[in-house]
Amino acid sequence: MTTSTARQELPLADDDIASWLRANPDFFKRNAELLATLRLPHDSGGAVSLIERQIEVLRDKNHSADSRLSELVGIARANEALTAKIHQFTRRLMRAPTRRAILTQIERGCREEFDTTQTVLLLFSTGSDTGDLRFVRPVASNDPNLAGFEGLLSSGRPRCGQIRDSQRDFIFGPDSGSVGSVALVPLLGDAPLGLLVLGSLNRERFHPGMSTDFLALLGELISDALARD
Repeated sequence: MTTSTARQELPLADDDIASWLRANPDFFKRNAELLATLRLPHDSGGAVSLIERQIEVLRDKNHSADSRLSELVGIARANEALTAKIHQFTRRLMRAPTRRAILTQIERGCREEFDTTQTVLLLFSTGSDTGDLRFVRPVASNDPNLAGFEGLLSSGRPRCGQIRDSQRDFIFGPDSGSVGSVALVPLLGDAPLGLLVLGSLNRERFHPGMSTDFLALLGELISDALARD
């Protein structure tokens, strides 16, 4: 067997053919009659021409690109709406002249801007004029019930998802049974100020996989507002 015959009998690998075609993009231009006769298998069981297959591939790519673009537009609009809510919440806190007014606006903002089912503010230090604010819970910083939140308070990072029944009962009291998921937002100053807890009926509203950047920003705004009085 001659060398030329042996070379002809060696099958070409797919990668070799693909590399050669990429290096010779004018191949089908020089062999237009071949392009017209090539038929490719189709999912339907029939066959289509190479040009038809190219059109189909481009159509699928355009569809994927359109879907991705729609997804990005949706995310952008959601972020824009969230930014507007944060702006409104910030204005609420800035306009509040007293600590009591600040606390009142925190509760109203969480309920009206962020649509939370229940809001509880555990504060380690409260004023004498907050006793009738139901969502404010005075708690000693060394309260044994806070033992499960020590890591959260030391890290300063919000956490979302489910909490233990005992923790939920401690925070929400008689209303704990209706809480499906929570967002825990540490409030920090020179020392821990407290813990903001947002509750939802929906078990999936607050979940461990969600971004907490917005919640961290919310915590900073509230902490600064409480620290100024």
